[in-house]
Amino acid sequence: MERRRFVRFLALGLAMPIAAAQSQGRRKIPRVGVLWHAGSEEQEREYYTVLMQAFHNLGYVDGSTAEFLHRYPAEQTDKFRQFAQELVDSKVDVIVSVTIRGTMALKQLNSSIPVVFVLAADPVGSHLVESLARPGSNMTGLSLMSEDLSGKRVAILKEAIPTLARLAFLMDPGDPNSMQPAGARSTAQALGIAFADVPVARPDAIEPAFARLAAEGFRAALVGGSMFFNERARVGRAALDNKIATMSFIAEMVPYGLLVTYGPDFVEFFRLSAGLADKILKGTRPAEIPIEQPTRIKQVINLKVARALNLTMPASLLIASDVVLD
Repeated sequence: MERRRFVRFLALGLAMPIAAAQSQGRRKIPRVGVLWHAGSEEQEREYYTVLMQAFHNLGYVDGSTAEFLHRYPAEQTDKFRQFAQELVDSKVDVIVSVTIRGTMALKQLNSSIPVVFVLAADPVGSHLVESLARPGSNMTGLSLMSEDLSGKRVAILKEAIPTLARLAFLMDPGDPNSMQPAGARSTAQALGIAFADVPVARPDAIEPAFARLAAEGFRAALVGGSMFFNERARVGRAALDNKIATMSFIAEMVPYGLLVTYGPDFVEFFRLSAGLADKILKGTRPAEIPIEQPTRIKQVINLKVARALNLTMPASLLIASDVVLD
């Protein structure tokens, strides 16, 4: 009898460290959802690489110390909502939402899982958060400060094209980040420039829009929003084909045929978003994390495009630029 009891205790003693090891092997690792806007990792490559490297630098290695669930809605409204629901149902620990449409879908579907939004033109005006200092909800993130910067973009175009009399704004009606704030219109009016909104709701409407602008005598256009970023090569070709000087707030569009950009450093925004997610995963409530605002405004000029448009860029603009492509 004593021998049987001894054997039983011995077996229990051997089993305990094995069970502990198995439990440790099943230890929960952070699960991070990412709601993009384009249709694939390849289409998001400029920012996908930056975001994942930023997480890696913070110790979150996909498949090892963290699990990442990426969703690509391809700019389709129903897909934003579908994938937002999938991430909520998956009960991830935090969601990084790249654009305002994804963030709005998440806000409607979820009030508990923390959300870090990356690109929001006006987080307070969009009712995502209560204030920049204290978001007060399950959301925090970064602000593009679009209202504060929009007038400066018009002024830069006027400096590049002193005779500029008409300026078009190509907008995606379904994308709040594509809407041009009032500052652009008021600056254009002050500079004696006629300002026209031009809705472009689909990629196949890009070329006809630029052709119409050229036919109506426009020499310059502002573009912004995720659909135009996805179609940056198409935008650049159409702009050059129609001799339209085009400006955006997204620096990564300029090499594709745009003349100039002025806006937040988007690459830095993606790095910062990983840092905000890290704070949440370590226990800080998103309601207590202030909204980040741009600390660096990036200006990029494409001299090759300037030559194609027969423009001589002023020295003042070249000196003020962070990057000059030639």
